[in-house]
Amino acid sequence: MAYDAKKIYYRFDDHLSRLVLDYEASRQISPESENLYHGLPTAPYDEDLFVEHNVKRGLRNADGSGVVAGLTRISDVHGYNKVDGKVVPDQGKLTLRGYSIEDLVNNAQAENRYGYEEVAYLLITSSLPNKEELDGFCERLGAFRHLSDEYVREFPMTTVSSSIMNVLQRAVLLLYAFDAEPDAITPEHEIDVAISMLARLPRIAAFAHMASVAKRRGSEVHVPHPTPGLSTAETILQVLRGGMAFTRDEAMLLDVMLMLHAEHGGGNNSTFACRVLSSSATDPYSAYAAAIGSLKGPRHGGANAKVVSMHEDIRAHVSNWENEDEVAAYLGKILDKQAFDGTGLIYGMGHAVYTLSDPRAEVCRRYARTLAAKKDLGEEFALIERIERLAPQVMRDHGMTKPICANIDLYTGFIYKMLGVPETLFTPLFAVARMAGWSAHRMEELFCAHRIIRPAYRPVIEPLEYKPLADR
Repeated sequence: MAYDAKKIYYRFDDHLSRLVLDYEASRQISPESENLYHGLPTAPYDEDLFVEHNVKRGLRNADGSGVVAGLTRISDVHGYNKVDGKVVPDQGKLTLRGYSIEDLVNNAQAENRYGYEEVAYLLITSSLPNKEELDGFCERLGAFRHLSDEYVREFPMTTVSSSIMNVLQRAVLLLYAFDAEPDAITPEHEIDVAISMLARLPRIAAFAHMASVAKRRGSEVHVPHPTPGLSTAETILQVLRGGMAFTRDEAMLLDVMLMLHAEHGGGNNSTFACRVLSSSATDPYSAYAAAIGSLKGPRHGGANAKVVSMHEDIRAHVSNWENEDEVAAYLGKILDKQAFDGTGLIYGMGHAVYTLSDPRAEVCRRYARTLAAKKDLGEEFALIERIERLAPQVMRDHGMTKPICANIDLYTGFIYKMLGVPETLFTPLFAVARMAGWSAHRMEELFCAHRIIRPAYRPVIEPLEYKPLADR
C-alpha cells in the first residue's frame, strides 16, 4: 500500500514490518516537479575559479599536499619532503606515537602474539603497555564484548540493510541508548566508550553479516557467545566460522591487517570527520558513526572491494596474465573508461600522501605472497604484482604527472578473500580496526584542541532580485 506525501512514495514491507521509500514510484515525475529533479545545479566548477579565489580544493594545496589543519601527537604519515616549497617524493613511513608500523607488526609476529590490542593501547594512552597493562587491557576488552539481550533484540532487526557499513553506523548510534551518561565528556567516559567500541564492533560487524546471510537463506542467526581470552582477530573469526574453526596462522594474519588499518593520521577523510564532529563537543557515538559513514565511501575505505572486483575483471579479460603488454593494454582501457566500471580509475594505485611507497602495502605484499603460495594462488598474486609494477608507467602515459605507488588496498581484498572473509565485510573490518585511531583523535580534539572546526567557503554567486510568487 502506498501513500502520497509531497511526491514521496512509501510502501509497506511485510517482511521487515517497516515503511521503505519506493524509488520507482517517487521517480514518476509529474510536470510540477520537473524542476525539482532536473533543476539541480550539478555543473562542476571551472578549475580556474579555484585558482582565481585561492581556494584549496579538497583542503589540498596546488601541489597536492594537504592543508595543515591542526597538530597531533598520535601519528605521522610521511610520503614526501617539502624542499624550497616543492614536493619531493620520498619513501613512505607510518609511525604511531613515534613507533614505526613495521616494528609494531614485526615484533608482535616475532613473539608469536597478537598485536592489535597493543597498538590500540598505544594509540589511546600514548605509551606501549608492559605485560601486566596489556593483559589488563585485553581483559577489559573481553568483559565488554558481550551484547546485552535487550540490545540484541533491537539489533540487527531494526538495522537491516543491504550495507553492513550502514548497519554499523546505526548499531553505534543505538549504543547511545544503552549508555547511562551518553553525553558525558570526561576522559574517563571517553576511555570507557572507546573500550566498548573496540570490544563490541568486531562482534557487531560479524553478527550483522551473519544476520544478513540468515535473512537471505530464511534461517536463524546462530552467533556463539564470546569466549574469554580471545583476541580481536580471533573474535571476528569465531563469529564468522560459528566457532573456533580457524587456524592460528589465519588469526595472526587477520591481526596484522587490523594493525595496519588501526590508524593513518588525522587528515584522512573518516578521521577528519570524527575530529570535526568531536570539535563541536557532541557525543562519541555521533562522532564514530560519522567516521563510519565517511569510510563507507568508495573514494575512501570502500576502495578495497573495488580492487577485488577490478582484479576479477582483469583476470576475465586478459587471456595471458604473464604477457605484460596485454596487461598494460587493458590497464590503459580502464584509464580510458573503456573497461571495468567506466570511472577511469585503477583502484589500489596512488595515494594522497605516499609517493614512492606505502609502508602498509609493503607489509601486505609480504604476507600475501606467503599465504598465496600456501593456497596455490601464486599466479593470481603474480598478476597483482604485475599490475603494481606496470600501472605507474601506464598512468604516466595517460598524462598522470604525480608519483604513483600501490596503496594498501591493492592487497587487502586479496588477503581477505584468502582468509575466507566475505566481501561485504572488507570495509567493515577496516572500520573495526580504525576505531583505535578514531578514538585517539577524538580525545585529542576534545581535550587538546579546544576549538570548533569551522573552515570558510568562498561564495561565487551574484545578487538577484526577489520576485513575488505570482510573477515567477
